[in-house]
Amino acid sequence: MPTKLLIVESPGKVKKLSQILGSDWLVRASMGHLRELANDGIDSLGFDLTGSTVRCRFVPRGTRGKETIAQLKSAVQQVKTVVLATDDDREGETIAWHLQQALNLKQPQRVVYSEITAAAVKKAIAHPRTINQNIVDAGLCRTVLDKLVGYKGSPLLWKLQNGAKSMGRVQSATLHILCDRERQIEAFVPQNYWSVFVDYAEGFRAFYQGSATPESEAAPVDDATSISDRAMPESTRVLNQAEADRLVQQAQAFPHQVVSIEGKVVNRTPPPPFVTSTLQQAAGSRLKFSPEKTMQVAQSLYEAGHITYMRTDSIELSPEYREAARQWLIDHDPTNVPTKTTSHRKLKGSQEAHEAIRPTDINRASAQLKVELSSDDFALYVLIWKRAIASQCQPARVRQTRILTKSGAISWQAKGQVIEFAGYSKYWNNLSADAELPIVRMNQPLTLTQAAHEPKQTQPPPRYSEPKLVQVMERQGIGRPSTYAPTIHTLKDRHYVEVLKGVLQPTALGLEVDLFLVDALPDLLQSAFTAQMERSLDEIAEGKQNWQHYLTDWNETYFEPALLKAERVLPQHLSSTPAPRTEKQFETSRTRCPSCQKPLAKIKSAKVKKKYFLKCVEGCADVVLFWSEYSKRWEAPQAKLAQTEPLKPKLTDAPCPVCRKPLEQHSYQKEGQAKLLLRCSNPKARSDAKHKDVVYFQTEKGWWSPKLGELSAIVLR
Repeated sequence: MPTKLLIVESPGKVKKLSQILGSDWLVRASMGHLRELANDGIDSLGFDLTGSTVRCRFVPRGTRGKETIAQLKSAVQQVKTVVLATDDDREGETIAWHLQQALNLKQPQRVVYSEITAAAVKKAIAHPRTINQNIVDAGLCRTVLDKLVGYKGSPLLWKLQNGAKSMGRVQSATLHILCDRERQIEAFVPQNYWSVFVDYAEGFRAFYQGSATPESEAAPVDDATSISDRAMPESTRVLNQAEADRLVQQAQAFPHQVVSIEGKVVNRTPPPPFVTSTLQQAAGSRLKFSPEKTMQVAQSLYEAGHITYMRTDSIELSPEYREAARQWLIDHDPTNVPTKTTSHRKLKGSQEAHEAIRPTDINRASAQLKVELSSDDFALYVLIWKRAIASQCQPARVRQTRILTKSGAISWQAKGQVIEFAGYSKYWNNLSADAELPIVRMNQPLTLTQAAHEPKQTQPPPRYSEPKLVQVMERQGIGRPSTYAPTIHTLKDRHYVEVLKGVLQPTALGLEVDLFLVDALPDLLQSAFTAQMERSLDEIAEGKQNWQHYLTDWNETYFEPALLKAERVLPQHLSSTPAPRTEKQFETSRTRCPSCQKPLAKIKSAKVKKKYFLKCVEGCADVVLFWSEYSKRWEAPQAKLAQTEPLKPKLTDAPCPVCRKPLEQHSYQKEGQAKLLLRCSNPKARSDAKHKDVVYFQTEKGWWSPKLGELSAIVLR
């Protein structure tokens, strides 16, 4: 008969732990949280704020919570010793406290371990401790704080009658990051510029880097005078085509020679092992996992004993793992054994008692694991294994080269790099590919084969992918490792954001909610404000602050006055007449109706390239918009051309760039709209390969060709 009871959170751990501990132990799971705040009292909060005290009322979490408590009470009666082995984080400590309260345990033993291996579990059980009340207080404070914000703030959103369901302390601050970026994109005005370059017969391309002449109109590049590896090499930006043409002519008119050769070897430091946020980012970019899926797969690996605990913000590694990794490198990759292991800067506020995410056994055969694990589990395990071993390797050595050339008063620059020693990048490659430059000498004449320019356009800031948003949340101090994935899931579940082409885009509802909160509760949306609250929770966990005093003071001095102000702002965001409900619910667009300013509905259609068009379903007649690939805007359809009398082509005064004959204007139909284009009037041009690219389309800015660029204004004959 078992005499000891071990209670863990997840049922996925029970089998593994039972095998480790043997027949003297009974292992049971709490199934996560088994109690929650009641939904009674003022605003159904389940707690009372009186003076500087907080009185909470906890109840079992649904039917499952009641059943679990009953089963655990029965198990407690069968044993002499109860050990609480919930997860080693703030949430796990709080669950241990709830177990103590719900099961009426007088002095339960509390143990923690970061990996489910025989050595780690037995060592933890041999060194039990008491429940850390400071950490519990921080967990209780977060629970009460989040319910207070959600339950008191969400009713304001309901009054908007737009379908908004909730707001939250971390949720709304994260939504604001996405909406703020969306407004930056909408306000972005692209700027045309030109990249000017020369090609040499010696085997390399150099980009324009400046001119001694004062008339050069260019925007400087930050690293124009430094050696660095760039994914997309460009010249110093030239801001008009006339200047770009002049630089090309100058390059063709003057001889070229080498004026400077620079080279240096730089060390690339190994990356630190994974923490929760960096694991989510890497799995997102390399495996295309969402943060939510990454944590589900990591949980499975942890419960099976393959990796250490996956909710951590510490980059520390145990001495045992460091020694095992060093021995593995000695045996398998001796040139990569460092004389001194790289030390990484610790993350501010990280819990140093925890470990980074790493494999529990570096020597476990991958061939065997590939058979045991699912494809997703194995892929994430390999990612964790490679990152952990890479952190213990030698730095990579990269030779960077820069060649400066000159033609007349114009300077040109070529950059290259070669990886001389792969180091850690054998396991975790984050280096740019080799771009080797030829060997040249000072003052060597160069043979020009081409001088040209390429038109470019500045791009708006990109939308965030889910992994990138996690990185931003971490940097700005919003949330903690355990909250990143659930927060993003909530935003998607509330239809505040949607995933389009791999990035997060706020919906019309999300933008409307954020716009209201910017006016109503602006402080809650600021990352610095939310980060300060997280730091206060950390101080509570460290015993430096009383959680009840902090919470009641925060509510009295900030939140209650902020809610009163929000009530005064609310009428400005209410429509005078509620929007009529349509029988059919359509997905809404961010584009608004030009008549009533309500979001237009997306009407699916296989007849248009975008697979849908926009229509007002709020009562405005004949408001329909189609997407234009040329203006990149939603436009109203133009009147259809009469099919019985097609318009005849009209000659223009613009010459064909191939044969110099006049271009002629043609009309055509596309996606329900009348369109115009120009092509050569030479009858033979249609079958002539040289004329294949001679076609200009009419846009809002004039005539434009995908191959030939813009065409100046023309006159019809």
